[in-house]
Amino acid sequence: MRLVVGLGNPGIEHQGTRHNAGFEVLDRLARRYGDPPGGAAKSRFAGLLVEGRIGDERVLLLKPTTFMNLSGSSVLEALRFHKLDASKDLLVVTDDFALPCGAMRLRAQGGDGGHNGLADITRRLGSDRWPRLRVGIDAPGRISTESYVLGVFTPEQRKQLDPGLDEAAEAVACWATEGLEAAMNRFNRRGVGASAKEA
Repeated sequence: MRLVVGLGNPGIEHQGTRHNAGFEVLDRLARRYGDPPGGAAKSRFAGLLVEGRIGDERVLLLKPTTFMNLSGSSVLEALRFHKLDASKDLLVVTDDFALPCGAMRLRAQGGDGGHNGLADITRRLGSDRWPRLRVGIDAPGRISTESYVLGVFTPEQRKQLDPGLDEAAEAVACWATEGLEAAMNRFNRRGVGASAKEA
C-alpha cells in the first residue's frame, strides 16, 4: 500500500492558488486511479481520502483539510492507522517557488525549504527521511511570499503549470509501481535536470 499526500489549503477561496498545486496533482490522480475513477472522497485522517489502484498497487490519495501549517497531523494519523513506513510508503506532493512553474523535482528526503506544510510533517514524524515531489510555481518576485503563494496562477503560468501537473501525476504513478529510484531517473531529468542520485 502507498500513501500519496497532496498539500494545500481547504475551501473554495483557496482553489486555483499557487499553494494548492499539490491538491491539483491529487485531483488528477483521483480522476484516473480512484476506485471508482473520480469517485467522491471520504472524510478520513483529518482530510479527504480517495482509495484506488495504480497497477497492482493499492494507493491512498489524501488531501489534508487541516490547513497547510498543520498538515503533519493528517499524514501521521494515516501512516499510523495503516502501519506504513514513511521512508518507503509515503510520497508528499507540494508546491515550490524555488522551481520554474510546471517543473518538478522528486527527492528521497530533505529540508523543508521554508515550506510550512513540509516543516510540520517533518516535526510530526520526527524525521525528514520521506520522499517528496515538488512542483514549481515560480519565484514570488517583489511581492511577499505569503501573498504570492495564496494568489492564483496567471494565465501565462497556467499554460506552463497544467502540463507539469499532468507529468507530476505520471511521476507519482511511476513511484507507486516502479519505485523511487526509477521515478527520479525518469522524471527529474525531464524537469529541472536534477541528479537522479540527489537525496
